[in-house]
Amino acid sequence: MIVECSSCAKSNRLPAKRAAEKAKCAACKASLLPPAHPLALASTQDFDELVRDAPGPVLVDFWAEWCPPCRMVAPELEKVAAECAGRVIVAKVDTDALPDVASRFDIRSIPTMILFRDGSEAERVSGAMPASSIKGRFRL
Repeated sequence: MIVECSSCAKSNRLPAKRAAEKAKCAACKASLLPPAHPLALASTQDFDELVRDAPGPVLVDFWAEWCPPCRMVAPELEKVAAECAGRVIVAKVDTDALPDVASRFDIRSIPTMILFRDGSEAERVSGAMPASSIKGRFRL
């Protein structure tokens, strides 16, 4: 998966199975983990690796740029990622960029959020909601 450094904005490649370990930015040496922002997944392989290998739960937001409710929930997911850093990884899948992933999980409306545990779908919810409701629905 690609993790952007919060200090220098450099992109760093990091295996998902190392998400619970300490990792530093290759450029500025700032700490990369735990991710306190949603991770934008750029490929099907990144999605599969993260869901399969992450050491803990992964909350995936299926969204699209043209979707107003998706843009409304984006700052709420930022809050969830910051508040739950170290306990859950928050990721985003653009359904227009990765239609095969959206199709695999039968995404019919966006935003849809799916919580994966141990590589499998545990829960899902559709619709925009505040961070407190997201955390409550998924018991984060």
